[in-house]
Amino acid sequence: MEESAARVLELGVILVLATGAGWVARRAGLPAVVGYLCVGLLVSPFTPGYTANREQLQTMADIGVVLLLFEVGIEIDPLRLRREQGALLWAVPLQTVAAAALGAGTGALLGLGVRGALLLGLAVSLSSSVVVVNITRSRRRTTNAATDRALLSWSVMQDIAGVAIAMGLLASLDTGRPLPLTAAGIVAFAGVAAGAAVLLPRVLRRLRGEHDLFLMLSISSGLVLAGLGAVAFGVPLALAAFVSGLAVAEGPDAAEARRRLLPFRDVFAVLFFVAIGTLIDPAAVPRALGWLAAVLGLVVVAKVGVVYALARLLRLPEVRPWQLAVGLGQVGEFSFVLGSIGTARGVIPPELYTALLAAVVLTIALSTVVVRLPARMAES
Repeated sequence: MEESAARVLELGVILVLATGAGWVARRAGLPAVVGYLCVGLLVSPFTPGYTANREQLQTMADIGVVLLLFEVGIEIDPLRLRREQGALLWAVPLQTVAAAALGAGTGALLGLGVRGALLLGLAVSLSSSVVVVNITRSRRRTTNAATDRALLSWSVMQDIAGVAIAMGLLASLDTGRPLPLTAAGIVAFAGVAAGAAVLLPRVLRRLRGEHDLFLMLSISSGLVLAGLGAVAFGVPLALAAFVSGLAVAEGPDAAEARRRLLPFRDVFAVLFFVAIGTLIDPAAVPRALGWLAAVLGLVVVAKVGVVYALARLLRLPEVRPWQLAVGLGQVGEFSFVLGSIGTARGVIPPELYTALLAAVVLTIALSTVVVRLPARMAES
């Protein structure tokens, strides 16, 4: 009981600190995410003072990722996406491959081996779906509805394309799961999700008048499907959560499920950003400055530049190309997962892993601030 009480106390204190840091960040004109990252750094093992329980924090952060991507899956209508933004179906994979190729080429020039260069390229090519969701939900956002939809659709399809590429890369790193088995797992999970898409909406419809049961089933179905996809079928947790949301989206009560999920999503999302902050070792950053400059340069050129060029070429109705490109201009959470695997397998140096972690923090902060500027500048 005492151990449980201590963990509850720790979690409560972290949320209080995050609330204060988020308030200060917003008063300074920055997104609250920056404050959450700073709290993570404050309670990390790399700074003096108290060290938070990383295992507990990571579990809560994973739940936040699941609920965020589950909600995105509920909101996105695949038929409307194909009808209104069908060009993204080929543009996003093209962007992902182009950015990965540019990043891999740069990594090779900087002395990485083939697998290390490919890992760097893939890490740079992927954005953060969690951050994109927060950009489109921010009270201070200046993006319009069309740009918000394009951001969400682009980031989700980017994850799908990135997972497809990562399957081959991770198989080459001997992570214990052969490529055919991984592909079969994704197909099998798609079948399970299709079955849930038939069953879940019917059950939710019967429970709509019973608010507590409706809420519990909405949350539990997302967690169960996402966890099942990751544990039983080897599907990345974020992608499994998104597919689970699509299953709920097939029913008429999808909007109600999403509305009731929002408070839980927001609390757990805070812990996700705090968890990222705990990974940064400030003492290791000076040794990684060269790699950090390379990663940041690749994000600007290989991702922001490529997305902007494609958005201008596609001429998506009412979508603002600059805001779309900047909104996707961060290193995603999947990147430090790839970085940790690459470091463990010895295909990238520790300095590059540190650079990827630092780039996650810097690009999240920059993209969430700069994405607001174009509309303000246009009005002035």
